[in-house]
Amino acid sequence: MKILMVNKFLYPRGGSESYMLYLAEHLKNTGHEVEFFGMYDEKNTAGNSAGLYTQNMDFHSKGLSRFLYPFKIVYSLEAKKKIIKVIDNFKPDIVHMNNINFQLTPSVIYGVKKRKIPLVQTVHDYQMICPNHLLYNFDKNEPCEKCVNGSHINCIKNKCIHGSFIKSIIGVAEAKLYSLLKTYKKVDLYVCPSNFLENKLLSAKSYYKGKTVTIHNFINKEKFSHNNRKEEPYIVYVGRLSKEKGIENIAGAAKLLGDYNFVVAGSGPDEDLLKNIPNVKLAGFLTGDGLTKLMGNAKVLILPSVCYENCPLSILEAHAMGVPVVTMNSGGMAELVKDGVTGTLVNEPTPEGLALKLKETIENEDYYNTLKENCKNEKNNILSAETYCDILVKEYEKLVAR
Repeated sequence: MKILMVNKFLYPRGGSESYMLYLAEHLKNTGHEVEFFGMYDEKNTAGNSAGLYTQNMDFHSKGLSRFLYPFKIVYSLEAKKKIIKVIDNFKPDIVHMNNINFQLTPSVIYGVKKRKIPLVQTVHDYQMICPNHLLYNFDKNEPCEKCVNGSHINCIKNKCIHGSFIKSIIGVAEAKLYSLLKTYKKVDLYVCPSNFLENKLLSAKSYYKGKTVTIHNFINKEKFSHNNRKEEPYIVYVGRLSKEKGIENIAGAAKLLGDYNFVVAGSGPDEDLLKNIPNVKLAGFLTGDGLTKLMGNAKVLILPSVCYENCPLSILEAHAMGVPVVTMNSGGMAELVKDGVTGTLVNEPTPEGLALKLKETIENEDYYNTLKENCKNEKNNILSAETYCDILVKEYEKLVAR
């Protein structure tokens, strides 16, 4: 089968890129042909035989071209024309989109459907139902669903996109345009990494009905093994250091639990909130074996996100290494952690709520040991890339046959 992967960035940059590139690698290994379409960048590690990409847009540049960005990020004629040419050259059986907004725009959907190719999209966030993509109010530091079934004017009022009035207006203009045009109705299948996200789509628009499937994310299971685990007395957090990830709650819980050691791996705009706390060690941004070892030897992994996480890989990776998880009882997080079985769910998104559940998890030795044993078995329930590809290809085949 010939598959065209579409994503705005074509190099390892974030979650959607890692997912797409790793998935493509395994599809190739099983005999499928894969090409890519996205934005030009010197860092690109994937491409297409036609050599066609959209012009690079650097939102931090000071050149004159930046004044055209507000128009280009809503609807890109360039992206639509070029993806048609790439399709005509490659002749894919299926097109699989990932993150397309702003740099590519949903205009590519019209290009794909002009050639009547089956179209799949993996939904990495809430962009189809929320202008800031997160269902989250940065100002109030709490989840927000006011735009899902209500007025998008809430996004502008609260300056939900990067705290900017102008950017929020543009985001709302994009959301309203594609809602009125029912553009997303043209996609044949939405792959949702969590039941939570799938249900949010189905509750937002009737035309998603019959077009969604939940497939939890996959990990490299060979890389994560509990066999070499050497448990050490620290609590680990891995991820972006920003308020929506619950960084304030980590800082507060650490102050309440002075006898516990916390190790934080990552970087982000709110890193300062964790500085100068005696029992918090900032390990910086880690990758590879260093990150795996840090997670694998931890007493507990915490993921106290205030926003609705979709399907966090850190939870899957921790479970594969036999590490219990303490996380919030919301979003996709609550789907991955069985309360009292493979971890503990926190109902109260506060420092006190997090600290209480950490104490309950760690200080009850019998309870903690039960969690560890259950996590070892949980590895069997986590999808490998090979299994994920098998499931996905069957979905591809249904669409092609239809």
